Amino acid sequence: MNRKYSPEMRERALRMLAETRPSHPNMMSAVRHVAGLLGMSPETLRLWQRRYEVDAGVTPGLTSDAAAEIKRLQKENAELRKANEILKAASVFFAKELDRP
Repeated sequence: MNRKYSPEMRERALRMLAETRPSHPNMMSAVRHVAGLLGMSPETLRLWQRRYEVDAGVTPGLTSDAAAEIKRLQKENAELRKANEILKAASVFFAKELDRP
């Protein structure tokens, strides 16, 4: 089931997880507990926690900002490649026109 959670809900869940973590033997136990209280999938909360740790620099990895920038640059690169192909085709077409007597 795909559900969209608001940024406020995400912040609240992560705050609750940080507060309850010391009273649990491990992170996954705390994740299951908080997810159960909020009626969400433990996997969703675990992914939020991992992303938070990467963005905060606690865990190595690609930050959300860097991932968004890479996605934007890949899209721009694809558009530029397409424009380049169009220009190549146009230059071939016009070169043929110049070669005609």
